[in-house]
Amino acid sequence: MSIEELFRNIDPEISSILNKVLSDSEISLKEAIRLFESSGSSILAISLVADELRSRKNGNLVTYVINRNINFTNVCIKQCGFCAFSRDFRTEEGYMLPINEIVRRAKEAWDLGATEICIQAGLPPSMDGMLYVNICKAIKEVVPDVHIHAFSPEEILYGSVRANTSVRDYLKMLKEAGLGSLPGTSAEILVKEVRNKISPGRISVDDWIKVITTAHKLDIPTTSTIMYGHIENYENIATHLEIIRNIQKETGNFTEFVPLSFIHNEAPMSGHNLVSGLRKGADGIEIVKMHSISRLFFNNRIDNIQVSWVKEGPKLSQILLGTGVNDLGGCLINESISTSAGSQYGQFMRPLEMRKLIRSTGRIPAQRSSKYEIIKEFSAIEESQEESVLDKIDPEIFGSYHRLIKLNEYRYKKM
Repeated sequence: MSIEELFRNIDPEISSILNKVLSDSEISLKEAIRLFESSGSSILAISLVADELRSRKNGNLVTYVINRNINFTNVCIKQCGFCAFSRDFRTEEGYMLPINEIVRRAKEAWDLGATEICIQAGLPPSMDGMLYVNICKAIKEVVPDVHIHAFSPEEILYGSVRANTSVRDYLKMLKEAGLGSLPGTSAEILVKEVRNKISPGRISVDDWIKVITTAHKLDIPTTSTIMYGHIENYENIATHLEIIRNIQKETGNFTEFVPLSFIHNEAPMSGHNLVSGLRKGADGIEIVKMHSISRLFFNNRIDNIQVSWVKEGPKLSQILLGTGVNDLGGCLINESISTSAGSQYGQFMRPLEMRKLIRSTGRIPAQRSSKYEIIKEFSAIEESQEESVLDKIDPEIFGSYHRLIKLNEYRYKKM
C-alpha cells in the first residue's frame, strides 16, 4: 500500500495535517494536539511522514557522540517529585566529587576518545557561586579541546544567585571559562500548573525561558527536552513544544530535541499517592507518537531528534529510528540520573554497539561533535576494524552510581 492509499484509509483530518507538513507548512498547536489524539493506522501514517521528513533533512545517517556524564553531586536543596537521584545533605548516600576528581574523569574520557563532557548535578546548599566556573576552568587547563556540555537552566539560575550576579553575566563567565553548550533539561513540562504538582519550587517557566534565550543570544547553544508520561495531557505537551519552537524561531540555537519519558520506579512521587493521576511512565504508543510528532512539529526548525537509549532501551530505540529520529545521543560512560530512577538499560553503551544497532536498521552510523559536525562516517568500514580502546573496556572499571553513593571517600560534607 502506498502512502497515498494509506492516507485514504485514515482519518481525513489527520491526512490533511500530514499533507500540510509534507508540503513544508508549519502545523499549529491545535493540529499537534489532533495528531497526539490519533490511533490505529493513523499512527503508522504519522510515523511514515516523520521518517520522510527525517530523510529529507538528515539523509541516511544516524549520529552519536562519544561523551562522559559527570554527575558530581547528588545533594540538592530541591525535592522534585520525579527525581530519585537527589539526596538531602544529611543522608548517608549524599556525595560530592572534588574538582580534581571531576578533572580526572574528564581526562580519562578524553584519553579514551570522548569529545564531550556532560556535567549536571544537584544543587548543594551554601554552594560557592563560582564552583561551576572553576570546574570549567580546571577541565580546560588539562583537556583544552574537550567540549563542555554542562549545567541545566536550574543550575545556571542557582549559580548566578549564589554568585550574586545576573544570569547574563554568569553565562558570560562560564563561556569565558570554557563552557561550550547547555543541556536544555529542567524543562519537564513548561506548563505552570503541571510543574506546581510534580516539582513545586522548581525553576519557573519564565526563568527557564530566560536562561535559555540568554544563552542563545550569547551564542551558547543548548539542547531542548521534554519529560512526559506522568500527569500531563496532550494540550500540555503541545504547549511545551510550541514554546520550544517559538524560542527556536527567535534564536535558532537549539541543537536538538530530546523526548525523555518519565521513569517511575524509584521516583518519590510514585509512592504514597503523592500526586493525583500519576501514570507509570509513557507506554510504547505514546513514545512513538512523541518522537514522530516532534519531527513533524519542528520541521525546518530543529533538525535533530534524539532518542534517549538509557530511557527507552536499545530495542525500542531501533524502532524509533524509523519514526523521525536521527540521533542516538551519547555513550555516556557514567549515567546516574536515569539509573537512580530505576532505568534498566545501563550506564554505558559502547560505540561499537551503537553502530551495530544503527546498521541493523539499514542506516549509516556516524560519530558527531556536540554541535552535530560529522567527525567520522562508518559506512565502508568492517566492524572488525572499528573496535576502539573504549569498546574493549569493561564498563565496571568506571564504577556505578550505586557504588558511588556508598563510598566514604566522596561523602558529602556541608560547605
